Amino acid sequence: MNQTQRLPGHMPATEQNPLLEYWRSISKRKWKILVFAITVAAVATAIVFSIAPSYRSTTTILIESSRQKILSVEEVYSGVTANREYFQTQAEILQSRDLAIKTIKALKLWNYPEFDPRLVKASFWSSFLKTEETKEKASWTEDKLAAAIYPAFAKNVDVELVRLSQLAKISFTSTDKELAAAVPNKLSEMYIDSDRDARFAMAQGASKWLNDRLGGLREKLDKSEYALQQYRETNGIISLSKEGQNGNSNQVSDATQQLIAAKMKRAEAENAYRQVTAVKNGDYSSVPAVITNPQVADAKRQEAEAESKMADLIQRYGVDHPKMVQAEGELRAAKANAKRQVDAVVGSLRQSYEAAQGTERALEAVLNQARGAVSNLNRKEVQLGVLEREATANRQLYENFIARAKQTAASQDLQSAIARVIDAASTPSAPIKPKKSQIIIMAGLLGLLLASAASILLDRLNNTINNSDDVERLLGHPLLTSIPLLNKKQASDAGKLVLSEPRSIYAESIFTARTGVALSSIDATERTLLITSSMPNEGKTTFASNLALALSSTRRTLIIDADLRKPGLARKLGLNPASPGLSNLVAGNATLEECLQRVGDSQLFCIGTGDIPPSSLEILMSKRFSELLKQLSASYEMLVIDGPPLSLVSDPLILAPLCSDTLFVTRAQETPHPIARKNLARLTQAGGRVLGVTLSHLDFKKAERYYGQYGSISQYGKAYGAT
Repeated sequence: MNQTQRLPGHMPATEQNPLLEYWRSISKRKWKILVFAITVAAVATAIVFSIAPSYRSTTTILIESSRQKILSVEEVYSGVTANREYFQTQAEILQSRDLAIKTIKALKLWNYPEFDPRLVKASFWSSFLKTEETKEKASWTEDKLAAAIYPAFAKNVDVELVRLSQLAKISFTSTDKELAAAVPNKLSEMYIDSDRDARFAMAQGASKWLNDRLGGLREKLDKSEYALQQYRETNGIISLSKEGQNGNSNQVSDATQQLIAAKMKRAEAENAYRQVTAVKNGDYSSVPAVITNPQVADAKRQEAEAESKMADLIQRYGVDHPKMVQAEGELRAAKANAKRQVDAVVGSLRQSYEAAQGTERALEAVLNQARGAVSNLNRKEVQLGVLEREATANRQLYENFIARAKQTAASQDLQSAIARVIDAASTPSAPIKPKKSQIIIMAGLLGLLLASAASILLDRLNNTINNSDDVERLLGHPLLTSIPLLNKKQASDAGKLVLSEPRSIYAESIFTARTGVALSSIDATERTLLITSSMPNEGKTTFASNLALALSSTRRTLIIDADLRKPGLARKLGLNPASPGLSNLVAGNATLEECLQRVGDSQLFCIGTGDIPPSSLEILMSKRFSELLKQLSASYEMLVIDGPPLSLVSDPLILAPLCSDTLFVTRAQETPHPIARKNLARLTQAGGRVLGVTLSHLDFKKAERYYGQYGSISQYGKAYGAT
């Protein structure tokens, strides 16, 4: 009795296909979805056509990777390397604020309504309070206008570097097609002019610096040449290289040169010899004349290589290895060779010194008379050489600055541009935005998508039972029958509809329930059916009265109104509500014959509620009530008890264990399935046997259209006389 049994022939519900559920949800509201999509598209159309079209034009310029120098002035200009950083820098310059301000002023963009900041409408408060800001804006200047326009200008300018090339594209977007072409052309022109002006200013600054330096260099050159000439005149020095020299001058010059050469040679040899003789320990490594000798240097190099090789072999083989013995021999030989070379150089220095002394003494003997004069002339020529070298250096520096100053001055008039226009912007013929047809189509599709998603979401959020599959899938109990939604005419006589319209679809649904009840316990001779629901107005009483009428045609049937709180069965069946009923019968105030009422011409008998008691639970829980049910079961084959809703009162939990079966009624698209499932569980826990669930108030046409169910009834019902 505690386990739910399925009806004979009942198959478990199949798993729902999510895509099919989505399609049904969309189909259910297809006209609303279409209307919403059309509305969105219409709104988008109105908005799109109210937006001013925007035009875009592009100027292509070539940025030179290196400047063509008409004159070589490396000091003035540094070379430009063809790297990506350079081109990116130029792109940033093209988007700089200074260049934008110059372009705005050149085109006077404040004369265009699109950019005129003076056309901005005043706020509500500014019409009453004239603040300092509004006073300042009342007197616009070109600088203020350009600064106010710059943000909008920069937003519409786009500079793009063409990949793997030296080209840059300057684009501008505007609602004025003429302005869209004028801005990139003017911006590229201002960019080229700005670069030319910057380089001209740089050349002009370099030229000024060179001219300032030339003045000081000219003065320094004049002083050095004057000092040289004055020294010659003071000391009576004549230029020996000039023509007209006499024989004595030539003889003095030759003797003097030879003596000077001999003295210099002797001095060098003496210096080297003294350094050698100053060495006490035989280490000549501090004597330059020894160390710089090629043979000594080569011998030292060989000695160093031998030492390096030996150090390497020690780490690799150790001290006792044969190769180490060989390396030690090579090192000793290298050191001996170095010593021999040093000794040879020391000996040669001594010989050179002695030879130089002899040469010097011979020359002094020949030129003994002219020794003083020659010595004096030698000292004077040293000073003369210093002065001549200074004058020559000053002259060369001056001449270089003169040449560079002339080049810089010439380059001021011949400046090559860093960029040139390859393709000037032209007036666009068609706007780039808004793309009206694309936006309208996208808006319509978006409307369809949003409306479809909303429809699916509504169905997902809907927790009611919508069709017969939901009964088994959500409630876990078999479906006994589905009762169609009644029209107004049928609803007025719904309690006896199986009698008034026996060939209707409603009557067929009741007969289906009757068959299910009969087949559930074929051999049972006594059956007590409790009919209840979750909440009021779910069609419980109407279903109970019609099912009892259908059962009465084949079995002796009695229907009892056990809803002692809010009775309605007698009214549904057209009986007298004031007649004694169940409460009177249990209380012993009336006999069974007084409480029984026959329903029209049918074989159905009914016991109403009678007087409404103060406590229905006391009556239903009384022993007399259970005995009454046993007494009635002996007299009638079928007892149908119309119980109250389970969510409001606990009366059905008392009635369910006393009945052989319980039929649970739920209303389509009204009853939340969590409530119905909870109440079914309560009935089972209370000891009731749930025979099945009846789905009432179901719109068969909508169910067929949206869920693909009940098609056989609508298509073939008339063939069998069902209406």
